[in-house]
Amino acid sequence: MKHAAMHFRTGFRVATGNERSQAAVMVIPAGGREGGPDNRHKGADQWLYVVEGSGEAIVNDDRIPLSAGTIVLIERGETHEIRNTGRLLLKTINIYLPPAYSADGDELSPGRSM
Repeated sequence: MKHAAMHFRTGFRVATGNERSQAAVMVIPAGGREGGPDNRHKGADQWLYVVEGSGEAIVNDDRIPLSAGTIVLIERGETHEIRNTGRLLLKTINIYLPPAYSADGDELSPGRSM
């Protein structure tokens, strides 16, 4: 069994995972953004759950409003950007199936595991 404490500090951090899935924390400051029109995970689906804050997800040019309790499935290959449109930190938990990042936060090649 694996477990981790989810610490919500600004930035992106892998929290825990195994060869089949992984969890990460992402915190975006007010006015900030992560990703962009070329950002995609070629080998993993991403579930993004909003813990606190507000913003929007732009997935394949579709805009999805984000607020606490929102969950979004970003399927492998979909371009995406996450924006904080609020005044507070946007705090998210992200689940990747299979893992998308190394333990250090570097993106993995499709088909590679942690």
